[in-house]
Amino acid sequence: MTEFLEIVARKTDDAFGKQFRDFFGDNKGSAQLAMLVSPTKDEIDQLKKAVAIMTEAEKKDAEKLGDLQVKKIAEDAKIDIALFTIFINGYALYCKKAT
Repeated sequence: MTEFLEIVARKTDDAFGKQFRDFFGDNKGSAQLAMLVSPTKDEIDQLKKAVAIMTEAEKKDAEKLGDLQVKKIAEDAKIDIALFTIFINGYALYCKKAT
């Protein structure tokens, strides 16, 4: 989980990533996963807060967290629930790809 957060954080505020997000941004959420390619500093700060309060068990099996668990972690960290949900979904895809 921490390694995935570091991978996502590498492109924080990347100019090309911002352009990509703007190009695909719409009210249908088409650019949601683009957040994982080029997050803003605020998004990374929020994700760091959420990961920091997760238990070791939650981190170990983060790809298996249910909607209510993800929502509770985001609420406890006082971050955007949608942002954390996208991050967890991206992590699940990352784990799937790694196996």
